[in-house]
Amino acid sequence: MAAGEGTRMRSSTPKMLHPVCGRPMVAWPILAAREAGAGRVAAIVSPGRDLSAGLPEDVETIEQPVSDGTGGAIRAALPLIEESETVLVLSGDHPLISAEVISGFLAAHEATEAAATVMTIELDDPGSYGRVVRDSSGAVERVVEAKAAGDAEAWQLEIREINAGTYAFDAAPLAAALKGLSSDNAQGEYYLPDVFPALREAGHSVFAHKADDPAVTMGVNNRVDLAAVEAEGRRRLLEAHMLAGATIVDPASTWVDAGVEIAADARIEPGTTLRGETTIAEGAVVGPLSTLVDTAVGAGSQVLHSYLVECDVRAGCSVGPFAYLRPGALLEDGAKAGTFVEIKNSQLGEGSKIPHLAYVGDADVGAGSNLGAGTITANYDGFRKNRTVIGRNVRIGVDTMLVAPVEVGDAAYTGAGAVIKDDVPEGALGVSENAQRNIDGYAARKAAEMREDKTP
Repeated sequence: MAAGEGTRMRSSTPKMLHPVCGRPMVAWPILAAREAGAGRVAAIVSPGRDLSAGLPEDVETIEQPVSDGTGGAIRAALPLIEESETVLVLSGDHPLISAEVISGFLAAHEATEAAATVMTIELDDPGSYGRVVRDSSGAVERVVEAKAAGDAEAWQLEIREINAGTYAFDAAPLAAALKGLSSDNAQGEYYLPDVFPALREAGHSVFAHKADDPAVTMGVNNRVDLAAVEAEGRRRLLEAHMLAGATIVDPASTWVDAGVEIAADARIEPGTTLRGETTIAEGAVVGPLSTLVDTAVGAGSQVLHSYLVECDVRAGCSVGPFAYLRPGALLEDGAKAGTFVEIKNSQLGEGSKIPHLAYVGDADVGAGSNLGAGTITANYDGFRKNRTVIGRNVRIGVDTMLVAPVEVGDAAYTGAGAVIKDDVPEGALGVSENAQRNIDGYAARKAAEMREDKTP
C-alpha cells in the first residue's frame, strides 16, 4: 500500500519517494518481500502520484481512485487478487520490515492454514494503533481501530496487542470479503481489518502472528518520523557491516546507505558518509571526515578527509587529505592524489603521484609519473574539452600549466613554471622562456601612491 497524500510531510515530493538511508521509502518493503520469496508485486498509489522513480523493476502500479482507507486500497487491487493464491499486504511507509520477519510471518500463515493472518506486536503504550481482539481460543475476532473517539470502547483500549499493518490472506476468501466492506465508522473509511469478521462468518479462521521486532510499527507520517526511521535503519545497517567484519570506529557519526558494500577488515573512521553504490574493499581505510558517492575503493587504499564522486580508486592508493575526486577519476594500483588535489575524468597510472595543490582534468597520466605542486591541465578552450596525455615516468615541474590538447612523452620533464602548449618528446625537457625583469624603487612608489589616495 503506497497511496495517501502524505500532507504531514509538508513536501512537494511524494512521501513514498523520500529516501531512507539512500533508498526510496517505498522500495524497502518491496525489496524485503522479494527477498522473502514474493513473486508478482504491485504498488497501490494515489491518482496523479508517480512513484516510478522509487519502484524497483517489474513492480506494477494500481491506482486507488479515492483516498478511502486501507480497505479501499486493497479493493482497488481486486482483479490482481482474483488471479493470485496468497496475498501479502505491506505498508509502503513502514520501510524497516525485514525479509526475515516477512519469511517467518508467511511460514506462520501457511502452518496455521488460516484464511487470514495479521502481524501483531505488544506495546506498553499502544496509542492510536488498532487493537487486536481475540476470542477464547486465541484466534483473531476483529481489529478495533483507535484513531478517533468512538472507534473503540474503553476496555478495548486497554489491550496492548496491536495491529502492525501487515497481512497475509488466501486470495479467494479475501476477494469475497472485500466486496462486503462497509465504511460505517468514525472515520468514514474502509478498514482492511474489517474483513476479519466476514471471513469468520464464512467459516474461515483468522490468526495472529506476534512479531518481536519493534521496527514493524515504525511508520512515517512526518519528517520527525522519517528522521527516527532513518536513524534506526542506519543503526541496523552499520550493525550488519560490523558483524560481517568491518570496523566502524564511531557508528554515531557514520552514515552508510543501504546500497553500500564494506568488506571484512575495512575500517571506517568517524565523520564518514558512504552513499549510493559505494564499495570498500578489504583492508581499506576511509575517513575521518570523508564522503564517497558511488565510488569503489580497492584493497588497502586510504581515503583521508576527502570527497569522492563516481570514481574508482584501486588497490594500495592514497587519497587526501582535502582531495576532490570527481566523476570519471580512476586511480590505478598504488597511485596517489594528495592534499588539495582535484581530479576529473582522468586516469592515473600505476604508482603515479600528484602529491598536492593540483588540478588534473581530462587527462591520462602514465605509470610512475609525478606531477609537482601547482600542476594544472588547462582542458577547456571555451568550446570543447581537450585531453592531456602524460606518458610513463614523467616528471612535471612545479607550477606547470599543460594547455590541452598536448602530449608529454615517456620519461620527459617540464621545468618549473613552464606553460606547455606543444608536445614534449620522449626524454626531453619542456620549458617556456619568460625572462625575469626587476623594477627598482617599485615599493616606494607604490607606498607614495597609497598615501596620496588617503589624502582628503
